[in-house]
Amino acid sequence: MDTIATGRPEIMNATRDAALQTQLLTRRDRLKSSLRGSQITEEVKVLLQEVDAALLRMENGTFGMCETCHDPIENDRLLVDPLCRNCLDHLSTKEKKAMERDLDLAYQVQRGLLPKTDLPLGGWQVFYHYDPAGSVSGDYCDIIVSEAEPGSFYFLVGDVTGKGVAASLLMAHLHATFRSLVTAHLPVQELVQRANRIFCEGTLTTHFATLVCGKAGKGGEVEICNAGHCLPLHVGKHGVRNLPSTGFPLGLLCDSTYSSQSLTLLPQESLVLYTDGLTEMRDPGGKQYGEERLSAFAGSNGGLDPARMIKGCLDDLRSFGGGMQRTDDLTLMALQREA
Repeated sequence: MDTIATGRPEIMNATRDAALQTQLLTRRDRLKSSLRGSQITEEVKVLLQEVDAALLRMENGTFGMCETCHDPIENDRLLVDPLCRNCLDHLSTKEKKAMERDLDLAYQVQRGLLPKTDLPLGGWQVFYHYDPAGSVSGDYCDIIVSEAEPGSFYFLVGDVTGKGVAASLLMAHLHATFRSLVTAHLPVQELVQRANRIFCEGTLTTHFATLVCGKAGKGGEVEICNAGHCLPLHVGKHGVRNLPSTGFPLGLLCDSTYSSQSLTLLPQESLVLYTDGLTEMRDPGGKQYGEERLSAFAGSNGGLDPARMIKGCLDDLRSFGGGMQRTDDLTLMALQREA
């Protein structure tokens, strides 16, 4: 999901820079404290000089501009490393190698956060497809088995603004938040409400995340809360229907309240969740894949198990795209109540 502009770019940059300035000042204070210690390293001295240089760039209005081409540095990189001086096109060989190592490590860490495929989900089949557009993704996907309620589990699909490493860090933030909160055994809407406050207080105001959080029980009952995300599909005996959004995206308003809706899936009925990397995929003529086509596919293939449902949808997407390069992260999840 690309960032949705909530104001003029200069206002958003000023908000970003104010937050980063606070971060840099805190870092400088800690470095100066270490310089007063008995073991002073050259590395600490150099890092302090870099922090001071970044703060000076903020004062003279050149922060965030590439020192080689004078174009803006990628916003996601500044959020991850406010000390960077050059855009991606003008990194030194040493910087490029360091970035490649960091991206490879981030990729491995993010893959380790994805849910296992052999979880005990009594009475349910679940399958997901998680595909970053680059090395790492801002999409969020998780399945959490409830230890307190055997046969119940939580399922989550979300999308953080932006792309790249910064978005992947926020995805990991969401992962840790929900993994911690589910142990409190809260109703789904309160779970999302608490997660929103934590996410809101721990991120910049220019960042937010859309999210679907649901809880499934062994009798087919489902409670689901949608925080501004793509509308899940209920693929039932009598066709396909969208499940509406029930609240704002996480991170927009710290005091947002949420509601949930309940439904019961009959045997072989399904839920399909996805990110906009699916529906906003374009064909060579610029037409989007869209929710209507997805609904039509799901309705025509409602009898498929989740793995085959997702495989068929991806095949249909590739056929639609006609070889076009995908530019956004893509996540698909299907849940089906077993016969």
